[in-house]
Amino acid sequence: MTTAEIRQRPVGELLRQWREQRRLSQLELSNQAEVSTRHLSFLETGRSTPSRDMVLHLADRLDVPLRERNTLLVAAGYAPVYTRTSLDAPELAQVKLAIRQILTGHDPYPAVVVDRYWNLLDGNSSGAVLTAGAAPHLMGPATNVLKLALHPDGMAPRIVNLGEWRAHLLGQLRRQLDAVADPELIALYQELKSYPCDDEEPDIELMPGPNNLIVPLRIRHGDQVLSFFSTIATFGTPLDVTVAELVIESFFPADELTRAVMTSL
Repeated sequence: MTTAEIRQRPVGELLRQWREQRRLSQLELSNQAEVSTRHLSFLETGRSTPSRDMVLHLADRLDVPLRERNTLLVAAGYAPVYTRTSLDAPELAQVKLAIRQILTGHDPYPAVVVDRYWNLLDGNSSGAVLTAGAAPHLMGPATNVLKLALHPDGMAPRIVNLGEWRAHLLGQLRRQLDAVADPELIALYQELKSYPCDDEEPDIELMPGPNNLIVPLRIRHGDQVLSFFSTIATFGTPLDVTVAELVIESFFPADELTRAVMTSL
């Protein structure tokens, strides 16, 4: 969203949008924020102007991400309070060191770190097992891991359970959109949906099959099929937009064959 677009939308309208997105009534939010329903109504309709502290207070109760909290502040006429530091800046040296320790410490299993838009920022050497054979145009400096996974020129032809894994990734992105209705993420979701897939896409989260504990990534490696599950990690109590949006995904072997193959590599 551009600065001009932000200024065109009053802060009250943005607050109401976030409240509705969180499926809260004015009464529910007023109780959580400990403000009167009447005052909240006045803020949303523009009859009252929120203070800087009130904007941050309501944003906290609505669990608004840091990037969007800055947007709310600007719309209300205040300066942003959350920095957006480049990952290469000296201030984030210790953050980068922590990321590198996590990634290298996770070898011999794949691990990656991505930003809000699922662009690859770093990864360990074991990730090459997953991306082997992907087209160069998907592996440039601006690699998007979701496009890489589901594009027919990427990992998709090697993923044995493509329909299942595709449903999992798209579901994950939908939940992110429910939390943050970001136009760039919406465009990414629409692009991923347009990629061809001949496999059935089961709604495994609603109707899991027997003995299904997790959704595995099952991918061909030579004449073998490797199986992984993953965990997601974020930084606790971030006060910088960049740090808040970093996500580390670590893959673990889901069976003994995968563990043995990855260890041997």
